[in-house]
Amino acid sequence: MTVSTTANAKVYLGTTAAIDFTTDNDALADFEGDSYVEIKEVEDLGEFGDESSEVTFSSIGDSRMRRFKGVRDAGVIELICGRDPLDAGQAALIAAEKVKDEYNLKIVANDAPVDGTPTTFYMRVLVMSAKNSFGTVDNVVKTTFSLAINSAIIEEIAAEEPETP
Repeated sequence: MTVSTTANAKVYLGTTAAIDFTTDNDALADFEGDSYVEIKEVEDLGEFGDESSEVTFSSIGDSRMRRFKGVRDAGVIELICGRDPLDAGQAALIAAEKVKDEYNLKIVANDAPVDGTPTTFYMRVLVMSAKNSFGTVDNVVKTTFSLAINSAIIEEIAAEEPETP
């Protein structure tokens, strides 16, 4: 496999179906069993991934700052879309912003090897906001959806199709 561009990546919003995070395989099976609607007209997928908070302790005895890794935070995706009020995916995000439920999210990268499968990321998100940006006369009207990741990110890495005997 090699590096790829973001072009042709897809984002899908699932349901509020529960996910069993006992193991990655359990979670993957639950995510794959959910139903999803594609979010169209995505311009920017933003960024996501775990980051540990810094925990510090300063010792009087040796006047040294000690650092530790604290809680893990997968971040907030700022998903920027060309506003399309008739798109089922954007409508689902707008509806999800109005409730306190977590939703399943699927992001499919454009990195599949020839005859293979692409990398797919799964996570639970809270839709925190849906803000419209109208800008000036030559701007496309956009909606930015803030998707707060509230789970581990399950990554199913791109794979080549196995050869048949």
